[in-house]
Amino acid sequence: MAKAVGVGGVFLKAQDPKALAAWYATHLGIQGEDGGSLVFSGPESAGTTVFAHFPRDTKYFGDGEQQSMLNFRVDDLDQLLAQLGDAGVRIDPKRESYPYGHFAWIWDPEGNRVELWQPLPDA
Repeated sequence: MAKAVGVGGVFLKAQDPKALAAWYATHLGIQGEDGGSLVFSGPESAGTTVFAHFPRDTKYFGDGEQQSMLNFRVDDLDQLLAQLGDAGVRIDPKRESYPYGHFAWIWDPEGNRVELWQPLPDA
């Protein structure tokens, strides 16, 4: 049987797509390609990708009307949060840890809540 084998892309609407892409490149290190798309490439981009559904009334994405949330695997959550804080990025003070990793949340300049996940080496 043919099946999906991973996420090929995430596509979001934005008020200013170029500025938002530049923000993600600057603050999360996601490099751009010609045409403005941000791309994970190379062996360091391999890892688990989760595709999950949440109840319509979830508060997990924040308090607003946000219909989806990006989750990025990161290599050093504490260091990244320090960098983001120094850059004035809005950071949720809440943190969560599980046997499969550590989590934190930020907001991009357009108000989208973004989840950051540092998987544990053995997870």
